[in-house]
Amino acid sequence: MNLDRAESVDLASKIVAHTPSVCPVEISVIPTLVHLEAVRAVLNAKVSLGAQNVYFEKKGAFTGEVSVGMLREMGVAYVLAGHSERRHILGETDEIVGKKAHAIVAEGLKLILCVGETLEQRKNFKTVEVVGRQLDAGLAHVSAASAESGHLVIAYEPVWAIGTGLTATPAQAQEVHSFIRTKLGEKYGHETAQAIRIQYGGSAKKANAAELLAQADIDGLLIGGASLIADEFMGIVQAAIAAQAGH
Repeated sequence: MNLDRAESVDLASKIVAHTPSVCPVEISVIPTLVHLEAVRAVLNAKVSLGAQNVYFEKKGAFTGEVSVGMLREMGVAYVLAGHSERRHILGETDEIVGKKAHAIVAEGLKLILCVGETLEQRKNFKTVEVVGRQLDAGLAHVSAASAESGHLVIAYEPVWAIGTGLTATPAQAQEVHSFIRTKLGEKYGHETAQAIRIQYGGSAKKANAAELLAQADIDGLLIGGASLIADEFMGIVQAAIAAQAGH
């Protein structure tokens, strides 16, 4: 909830303009819901559109909510579920996140399921417990077919590293990403798990993008504050392109 309409459109336009015509990495912008249509108008095939939130019912008396079908009509490709701010500020439970995740993939859109622990949970050595529980609940009704078709992305975002300037070290991030990959393998099989994109989110920026992306199980980045500055964001994109070339 940072940019107004004109600022959102300007940012998206700059990202499109500076994205290579042939780009080996996938880029998606995820503006606030009320700016989806305006942002979509300036995007092209190089940059897809995502939504920050959705409700799990198809229709009905749910004042203020937006359905997956409504997002599809807007040209949305990706939808976030379980972002830490939705969980910790707005009180969304694991059960609600699971229902949203199911609704997103059931309607044919791509799910970005966010998981992550608080600082207190990390200090108490509960990272694996918390992230495992969030994965179990979030993926309870996400089928292997959805995972295999590329409709599932996992984003590990340690709550203690979001908007704080703190960043998990590449080794810390890799450790949790490896655990997530193992959990996905147990649910969907090793081959499918290897193909599922696992992103890192949490004060990722141009300065640390390359080091994070060099880790074996970090397949991409979910960018917060750094995405509000076109030059900073495109620096991250360049790091991702270089990492892709290195692979």
